[in-house]
Amino acid sequence: MKDNKKVIYWLLTGCVLIFIMVIVGGITRLTHSGLSISNYKLISGTIPPTNALQWNEAFDLYKQYPEYQKLNYNMTLDEFKDIYFWEWIHRVIGRFIGLVFVIPFVYFLLRKQLTKPTIKKCVILLAMGGFQGFLGWYMVKSGLVDRPDVSHYRLAMHLTTAFLTFAYTFWVALDLIFPSKKQINTRFRNLIRMGLVILIIQIIWGAFVAGLDAGWIHNHWPLMNDGELIHQSVTTEQETLGRNFIEGKSGVQFIHRYLAYIVVGMIGFIWLKARKNKTTTLQQKGINLLLILVGVQFVLGVLTLVLFVPVWLGVLHQVTAFFLLATMTFTLHRYSK
Repeated sequence: MKDNKKVIYWLLTGCVLIFIMVIVGGITRLTHSGLSISNYKLISGTIPPTNALQWNEAFDLYKQYPEYQKLNYNMTLDEFKDIYFWEWIHRVIGRFIGLVFVIPFVYFLLRKQLTKPTIKKCVILLAMGGFQGFLGWYMVKSGLVDRPDVSHYRLAMHLTTAFLTFAYTFWVALDLIFPSKKQINTRFRNLIRMGLVILIIQIIWGAFVAGLDAGWIHNHWPLMNDGELIHQSVTTEQETLGRNFIEGKSGVQFIHRYLAYIVVGMIGFIWLKARKNKTTTLQQKGINLLLILVGVQFVLGVLTLVLFVPVWLGVLHQVTAFFLLATMTFTLHRYSK
């Protein structure tokens, strides 16, 4: 039997592993651990330093790059070990995900347990996973030249690709779980699609906030304090107002704040429209969960800001965004052909 339960479990396992990867990635970012391993060794890099000599060699390598020289020049070896751990576990999980996707795929392929449409979708998944791994190193590389931090553009690409890879993996699994889907209202489906696009844009700006450490300013709500946004957003010869909204800390936070209202409003509108349409039980559950999650996410965003981004709260905020994307994907799937 092709596309059997084993294939579904394999895809859902991939979803869970990507979820774990995103959590560890969030901790890695919030603890500023991402540049602790400045080289890339696919095989030997799987094993961390195991003795004093190897730890000193790893630390000496770290000292050659801008983050240590400009920010962490007083760091001790024990402190280095802490940040090394998070980046190391992040990379190990990435390698493990690669194995979990590739080995079962080859097995199912040889056993002829995949239909042609599923094979095509899985090839896309493998390409997305490989591209995600490349983006991880491409991001790290940006912090090893002359600046003690990674490019927020590359961080956004890395994070967004992880979210999209999860969403597509989940979608492929849903295709197998629900082989027959119902389309009740094309306009309503397009409304959910629009909500998904807005949510992805919000995730991108959330990555910009993380990449620029923009959560450590304007730690007030609902207004941004002291008119700093206006002051920092004034057009100059060097920086236009538009660029401030993608490169300036104040401007990026401003977009992320007010996009949050749009996301809440959009999902609230979807919920209200759903009450006027015929819905199946699963469709209604998906829409109800969307409303709950977006409310929780909004509150977490406010608390993360006003409490100056504690690590646990920042990670929880990112995790809830992940669940929100998963629920939006599920709901859209229930309205697809």
